[in-house]
Amino acid sequence: MKFTPHLSYVRSFEAAARHLSFTAAAEELNYTQSAISNHVRSLEEFIGRPLFIRHPRSLALTELGVAYLASVRQALKQINSATESIISSAHRKDVVVSCPVSLAETWLSRCILEFRALHHHINITIHGTIWTDVEPDVADIRLTTNHRDDAPAGVVPLWPETLTVVCSPGYRIAGKPLKEPEQLLEADLIQILGRPTHWQSIASHFGLKTLNPDVGIKTNSTAIALELASQGHGCAVLPKSLVGTFVERNQLIEPFDLGVETPWLYYLSDETPSMGPSARLFREWLLKNIRS
Repeated sequence: MKFTPHLSYVRSFEAAARHLSFTAAAEELNYTQSAISNHVRSLEEFIGRPLFIRHPRSLALTELGVAYLASVRQALKQINSATESIISSAHRKDVVVSCPVSLAETWLSRCILEFRALHHHINITIHGTIWTDVEPDVADIRLTTNHRDDAPAGVVPLWPETLTVVCSPGYRIAGKPLKEPEQLLEADLIQILGRPTHWQSIASHFGLKTLNPDVGIKTNSTAIALELASQGHGCAVLPKSLVGTFVERNQLIEPFDLGVETPWLYYLSDETPSMGPSARLFREWLLKNIRS
C-alpha cells in the first residue's frame, strides 16, 4: 500500500518555508503556531529527514527542504487550479445544450426565448445534432431522439409522440390538392433516412399498399425534410410536435387528421452531480414546458 502525507502537513510546510516562520504561517492558515510546528515535525518524521534548521529566533531550510519545496509548490498549484476550475464551472452563467436540429429550431428555440426573457444573464450555446450526440463532456444538458426500447437510463421523455403527413399549401398531385389518402400512392414522398417505418405506419393506418420509397427526395435530417416539404418538393411524415410553427406560418398544411403513434421519442438527459446552478435552472424550465 502506498502512503502519502496529510495535505494539511504539506500546506503548513509550504507556508512556513515561504515565510521562514511558523508564526506567520499560522496566521495565514488560521492555525496556532504550535499546530504548524507539529504539522511540520510530523511531515519530517514521515519523510525521515529534517526540512528545517531551527535557530533560536529564525528558521532556515535544509538542502532537502529547498528541493522538496519546489515540488510541493508545483503540486499545490495544480490542486488549487483544479479546485478553482471546478468552483468556476459550478458557478458559471453559461449553459451548453445539445439537441437535434429539428427540435432546436422549433420547440427548444421558443423555450429559450421565454427563459432568456427572465434570465438574460445566462448565456446558452446550442450544439445541433442529426444522428449522434456530441461528446458527453461538451453539453450540460442533452436532448436526444431514441427508440423507446433503446432509451438511455435516467432520461425523461418529453411527450408521447405522434406522426402527421405534411405538404406545402400549393402542393398538387396530378393537378389536385392532397385531400384523399389514396393520392399518396402517386405523391412525391420525402424520405427520412433511418425512419422508413414512418411511411409504413401511414400506409398501414390508411390501409394502403406499400408506398413507393423511391419516388421523391431522401435526406438524413428531419429539419431538411421540413424545409423540403414547405418548398413544395412533396409530402413528408414528421413528428407532430415539429410541424406546429410551420403550420402557423402557413408554410405547411396537414391534409389529414392523424394520431399515428411512433416509438421514436425525444428525451431530456438526467440531472448530474456536476451540473451547475444555471444548467439546473434551465433544465427545470424545460421540464416545466414539457408538463405545461
